[in-house]
Amino acid sequence: MRALIQRVNHASVTIEGEDARVAGGDGAPITHSIGRGYLVLLGVGQNDDEATAEKLWTKASKLRLFEDETGKTNLSLSDVGGELLLVSQFTLYADCKKGNRPSFTKAGAPQRALELYEHFAELARRDGAKVETGWFGAMMRVNLENDGPFTIWLDSDVL
Repeated sequence: MRALIQRVNHASVTIEGEDARVAGGDGAPITHSIGRGYLVLLGVGQNDDEATAEKLWTKASKLRLFEDETGKTNLSLSDVGGELLLVSQFTLYADCKKGNRPSFTKAGAPQRALELYEHFAELARRDGAKVETGWFGAMMRVNLENDGPFTIWLDSDVL
């Protein structure tokens, strides 16, 4: 699994059109948003499983990316009561070594990736985070105000 974590002041994801209808709406835009916290773009690889998701969430949840009263990054998401916006992002597995069109053969199969994406969200909820999500596989518009900017790349293969 791969996660691109952005510390944000606020972030939102909007699903529109046919994807909004598939997501259970009437086609009107559906927007999920958070305040201060993390926007996590999450990619699932071919060999990932529930243990991989747990390892990645454990690391992400304990990262000290927020500043304390002295300006040092000593506080975790839970320390600041932060929120989480989780957006599926299979393109984190893009392989650009050959040619000019990325290959996504290392990304997980869609059904299994969906299961692990949902498992990751449940792990965060279990730990008390307010979690909002995009719609898996949908075309989405993501808006954010990056705080810093502060962006961290996590790859479960090297944790």
